[in-house]
Amino acid sequence: MQDVLTLILGGGRGSRLFPLTHMRSKPAVPIGGKYRLIDIPISNCLHADLKRIFVLTQFNSASLNRHIAQTYRLDVFSDGFVEVLAAEQTPGSSDWFQGTADAVRQAARHFTGYDADHYLILAGDHLYRMDFCDMIESHIESRADITIAAQPVTPGDATQLGIFRFGGDGQIIGFEEKPKASRLTEMRTSVPAGSTAGGVSAEKPFVASMGIYVFSREVLLEILQQPGIDFGKEIIPKSLANQRVHPYIYRGYWADVGTIDAFYQANIQLTQRTAPFNFFHPRFPIYTHPRFLPGTRVHGCRIDGSIVAEGCLLDECDVSDSVVGIRTHIDRGSKVTRSVLLGADSYEEELAAGNVPLGVGRNVVLDRVIVDKNARIADGVRLVNAQNVQEADGDGYYIRNGIIIVPKGGEVKAGTSI
Repeated sequence: MQDVLTLILGGGRGSRLFPLTHMRSKPAVPIGGKYRLIDIPISNCLHADLKRIFVLTQFNSASLNRHIAQTYRLDVFSDGFVEVLAAEQTPGSSDWFQGTADAVRQAARHFTGYDADHYLILAGDHLYRMDFCDMIESHIESRADITIAAQPVTPGDATQLGIFRFGGDGQIIGFEEKPKASRLTEMRTSVPAGSTAGGVSAEKPFVASMGIYVFSREVLLEILQQPGIDFGKEIIPKSLANQRVHPYIYRGYWADVGTIDAFYQANIQLTQRTAPFNFFHPRFPIYTHPRFLPGTRVHGCRIDGSIVAEGCLLDECDVSDSVVGIRTHIDRGSKVTRSVLLGADSYEEELAAGNVPLGVGRNVVLDRVIVDKNARIADGVRLVNAQNVQEADGDGYYIRNGIIIVPKGGEVKAGTSI
């Protein structure tokens, strides 16, 4: 693992996650009550003893920079680091990152001087727990030039992902990014039992890329000299003709949380008894910034099927099937169901007369709502989307995919009812 350098892609504008990405980059979006998305790939790396990590960002990166600086201070007596590489104007380029491969190309001037036989390239907005040691060892043992983490998926998911086609020996012979439904019948995987593309079934007949790559050093540096701005759309399809491209089949939980609906579903699943992913692992915890918050204080509440992070104050309220983030205050008589509350960055020291307090006020009803950090919801507000509106912009809120979102620092005024 000392011969591997990790590059985590921070993504573009994150428009599909708006308004959660209005003031932050995708990897900085909170998840699970107390974590941020960037904590997932970094924690997976640290558990694999991969301690040389660059995070490539360009949009709204201030909060991400701060989180990484405060959280990942590695041992000064080792060569480990977690460092942000932001897009920059150089004599050779004045453009923003144009895609995943272009981001790595523009950052190459900073990382090629480090000793590394292999490069592990990850996305910053995925939720999973993977043993990167096993993937890298598979790459080395198969003498691959490029190894791509992949997993079987349903026909419904296949149109949103990059799908492989395999030959009779189980090797990759084709790759297509987000194929149309009419193309899927031609791409259905049929491979011998025990081959490298195993794991497909009648329910999941396609094998999709997870956007996780291992490149051998010389291969990546050679590829970066050629045209192509995106790994999935251009680099991987071109490489199939002249590089040894192998799949690494992963059968655990993995979710791309790059949309509002996916983000919401991933959080709500965390509250379930049989959650496909959870943060309760005896040996491989997910790391995050230590905040030294007090334990949550609860008075006369009913809480069921929910995650409540530390530092919260819940007063005679009803919370079910929800995630309640750090420092959240929910006042008396409020009912929160199937919602994701991201919490607050600090406690409110003093409230001016007539202002709406930080958090959820009295007698509020929230159902299928995402409340971003530092939001204020006044007394008596009702956010339930009774009309099942799919897209809308309102006074202090947005609706995307039928989910109501109160933006960071937003305020929903008293009397609001949706």
